[in-house]
Amino acid sequence: MDKFAPFHHHYNPLIHQNGHCPPIQKPKPRAHSSPTSVSLASTATSLAASTLSSPVMYPSPGILSGFGSLDGLSDVRTLGSVKAMHSQVIKSSDKRTSEYMAKTLITFYLELGDFRLAAMVFFLGFARNYAMWSNFLLEFKKFGGDPIEILEVFKDLHCLGVNFDGRLITLVLKICASLMDLCLGLEIHASLIKKGLEGDVYVKGALMKYYGRCWGVDTANKVFDEIPYQDNLLNEAIMINLKNKRFVQGVDLFKRMQFSFKRANAATILKMLQACGKEGALNEGQQIHGEAWSLLQEMESSGVTPDLVTWNCLLSGHALHGLYKEVIKILRKMQIAGFRPNSQSIPSILQAVIELGFFTFGKEIHGYVLRNGLDFDVYVGTSLIDMYLKNDRLNSSQLIFDNLKNKNIFSWNSLISGYLFKGLFDDAKRLLTQMKQEGVKPDLVTWNSLVSGYSIWGRNEEALAVIDDIRSSGLTPNVVSWTSLISGCSQRGNYRESLEFFIRMKQEGIEPNSTTVSSLLRTCGGLSLLQKGKEIHCLSIRKCFHEDAYVETALIDMYSKSGDLKSAYGVFRKRENQTLASWNCMIMGFAIYGLGREAISLFQEMQKADILPDAITFTAVLSGCKNSGLIEEGWKYFDSMDKEYGIEPRIEHYSCMVDLLGRAGYLDEAWDFIQAMPITPDASIWSAFLRSCHVQGHMEFAEVAGKELLELEPDNSANYVLMTNLYAMSNRWDDVERIKDLMVEKGVKIRQIWSWIQIDDRVHVFSAGDKPHPDEGQIYFELYQLVSEMKKVGYVPDINCVYQNIDDLEKEKVLLSHSEKLAITYGLLNTRNSAPIRVVKNTRICPDCHTAAKFMSLVRSREIFLRDGVRFHHFKDGSCSCNDHW
Repeated sequence: MDKFAPFHHHYNPLIHQNGHCPPIQKPKPRAHSSPTSVSLASTATSLAASTLSSPVMYPSPGILSGFGSLDGLSDVRTLGSVKAMHSQVIKSSDKRTSEYMAKTLITFYLELGDFRLAAMVFFLGFARNYAMWSNFLLEFKKFGGDPIEILEVFKDLHCLGVNFDGRLITLVLKICASLMDLCLGLEIHASLIKKGLEGDVYVKGALMKYYGRCWGVDTANKVFDEIPYQDNLLNEAIMINLKNKRFVQGVDLFKRMQFSFKRANAATILKMLQACGKEGALNEGQQIHGEAWSLLQEMESSGVTPDLVTWNCLLSGHALHGLYKEVIKILRKMQIAGFRPNSQSIPSILQAVIELGFFTFGKEIHGYVLRNGLDFDVYVGTSLIDMYLKNDRLNSSQLIFDNLKNKNIFSWNSLISGYLFKGLFDDAKRLLTQMKQEGVKPDLVTWNSLVSGYSIWGRNEEALAVIDDIRSSGLTPNVVSWTSLISGCSQRGNYRESLEFFIRMKQEGIEPNSTTVSSLLRTCGGLSLLQKGKEIHCLSIRKCFHEDAYVETALIDMYSKSGDLKSAYGVFRKRENQTLASWNCMIMGFAIYGLGREAISLFQEMQKADILPDAITFTAVLSGCKNSGLIEEGWKYFDSMDKEYGIEPRIEHYSCMVDLLGRAGYLDEAWDFIQAMPITPDASIWSAFLRSCHVQGHMEFAEVAGKELLELEPDNSANYVLMTNLYAMSNRWDDVERIKDLMVEKGVKIRQIWSWIQIDDRVHVFSAGDKPHPDEGQIYFELYQLVSEMKKVGYVPDINCVYQNIDDLEKEKVLLSHSEKLAITYGLLNTRNSAPIRVVKNTRICPDCHTAAKFMSLVRSREIFLRDGVRFHHFKDGSCSCNDHW
């Protein structure tokens, strides 16, 4: 084996890092192997003496040729008779039948269990049909051979002086990579360097793939860097980096390929589209999409007809990248070209149908599937199940599932997750039991779906119990298991539990992934925990998650909801190619701060960037309009939804318009708008209208809205409180008592109102119904002084904000106990003079507290950020960012 000794005067990464490599383990002898096959050297000498007398490059002319037929072996075939025929083949000299002879001999040896002789025939040549050689490993395994024997034969033949050409070395390196043989590949590389054969482009490509799989992508890239003429191997380099999740390096190499005028092959283009889809790299994906089309057009212009595989690659690549409209275009062009979608086409098409919301078209695809007998395919069936689930057709999904002949784990998991998402836990458990009875073992995806379902529905104890069930089943809860729990809590609004589960996850030694970080940022945003959010941001940078599109959007959301709009905008601008989700999030960030014109400006910039808006975009734009009183602009963008973008307004868009009109004092217009709505008004519509009636003091409309709300949401205490406040404003105290009695009768309790502020690492909560803060005396002393200073510069307490039948002096005292005033005052007492005050309140701020906060910012020269139950208020120098339109 000294011919494979490492050669250290040339770069050969990782060769013999520990001074030696462990020997390849010999396979155990098989009962049916002949003793005569033990000594390969002697067999090779007797069968191929003429070829091994001196080192020559195989195949040599005339080897294994001229033996016209092996039919004599077809009736009675023994190992001895095959060897005899093999010897006769070697002595003959007609190369026309050598390929046939080689394939036949290999098959005979494999069938008789002599795997080493089969491998020897493989290596000792015949005609070089490399398609045959590439299939050899599959055949070898099929007959029960251990692929390690192939490499043993290769080493033995090399020791006997046999030289191999670059193509065969390439195949051996592929086997090394497949078997993860860490050392033989290094030895081959060293030998190639010594013999000066490493320059072969096929060998270099195989070396890169070997190092990429066995020693890591960095080592593979070093091999690539040493190649003098790299352009011929750019496809291989791109694929290696993308397979190892080195997206940036892959894109850089792909760009380099374009500049060098080298053509990317279909596999590279597909992999690039897949990577761009996963990374949310829309711009890069669109460019590659154009290249894929140009490749298709060039094929057609060259007279090469794209086959169904080509069309399916285009469908799959565009679907994976999220270019769903392009998927539909490709489908149409494919049909025009005379190709009918098959079972490989349908899942990509259905994915596009789901994402585009083309449910009617999806049902047509289902009909096509049934008419063409494609429903036998389990992946088609699973895609159909998913489509119906996403369109809230659980019964249809169940019917398709029941009719599937070959259910796999994916179809079971899909339906189970559908029931869990709807909160139908008994049905999900029934399916889980049935799945086990049919011999399908739940995998981690099954268990993680249960964790997610329970946590989303607020059943955290049961979600934790599933974590224990995972362990009991012999599996180990992974990062997805814990992230499902953390994310579910965050979506449910159980933010404190979300953070607690993250701590437990870390205690179990599980590191977060990008999805975990996104969920944690959502939690921090929900609680306005700016400092904690910054810590998570640092964590994302350390783990290189900050470039992930979902993490970026979560960062924008966290900073926006935590009172740091400047940082949110900084994150948004730092990314070159923003996703639609990040645009939406930033527009909404401006909207909740009452910066309606900035929200509109960003929306216009988004249009110039050729990013098509969706329904969420218009919710953000209309929210900006309503929070800034931009009536004309609100009407403009509401009307443009259907006319210009084909987006049908949803209930949240109608709610924004009702709120916009009502708050501006146009109650009659708001009423007419509600009456003309093509969809039935829900609680959000009547709630927005009732709040406007409260601001305008319009009792007639208010009573109509209140009646509707109490029917739609009989357990929502906020509706009762709004009605009692309205009656109190009109001194209708009998009606106030009537509403209170109704609450008692229905068992409705008034929601606790609180405000909180974080000082260092501690959160301080202020609530009228809770136990008093330890520093309550100091807080009230400071607040009395503040009010005295504020009155000197024009503050007048708004006693209309007290809805109690008491005298005016008592009402002023009640105003002092409002939780947001106490939280702001405590912040002024316990933070640096230059630090902004950040307060969170769980309901809308009252008019008096809003006015007081403006005066507090003026007399103490402090910025105050207050997030109430609906939006943000930024108080500075006696003014608020909302311009008193809230």
